[in-house]
Amino acid sequence: MSPAARREQLIALGLAMVRDRPLEEVSIDAVAGAAGVSRALPFHYFESKQDFHVAIARAQADEMLACTAPDPTLDDPITMLTRSMSAFIDYVSENRKAYTAFMRGSSSADPAMREVFDQTRAVMAGRVIDHAPKLGISVTPVVEMTVLGWISFVEETTISWLTDPVITRDQLLTLITASLPALATVVATVS
Repeated sequence: MSPAARREQLIALGLAMVRDRPLEEVSIDAVAGAAGVSRALPFHYFESKQDFHVAIARAQADEMLACTAPDPTLDDPITMLTRSMSAFIDYVSENRKAYTAFMRGSSSADPAMREVFDQTRAVMAGRVIDHAPKLGISVTPVVEMTVLGWISFVEETTISWLTDPVITRDQLLTLITASLPALATVVATVS
C-alpha cells in the first residue's frame, strides 16, 4: 500500500470508529488492529494521537462540506440554502455521536481542532456570503459577522434537536433556513 493510501486507510478507520464512540476513545491501538498493522506504524503517518484525531476531524469536516455544497444549477438562493441545510441535518443525524463529540467534547478546546472548526465555518460562511448579492444584500462586516453567528445558531440548534427533538426535522429545517433571511432584514436596519 502506498504511504498516501495507508494514511487514508487509517483516517477512514478512525472516522468509522468515531461514528460509534467519542473521539477520545479512538485509540491508535484499535486503529492499528483494524488495519492489521503494528501499533507503531500509525506514528509513521501521524506525529501523535492528537495529530491523528485532528486528521479525523478534518476528514469529517470535508465529508460534511462535500455533502452540503450548494447546487450551482439552482438559481434561487433560498432553495439552494434549504437543500444545503437539509443535507446538513441529514449528515449530522447520521453522524450524531461524532458530530456532537467534535463540537462539545474535550478536544474542541484544542487549538488544532479549533482551527479545523474555524476553517469549516469559514467555508460555510463563504457559501452564504457568496450568494448574498442575489438577495439584494451588500456584503459588509456586519453581514459577515451575522452569517458567522447564524452558523453557530445552526450548529447549536441542531445539536439541541439531536439531544431532545421537540420539533420535527422539517420544522428544524424551516427554523434554520428562515432565520437567515430574518437576520438579513434586521442587519439592513443596523448597517
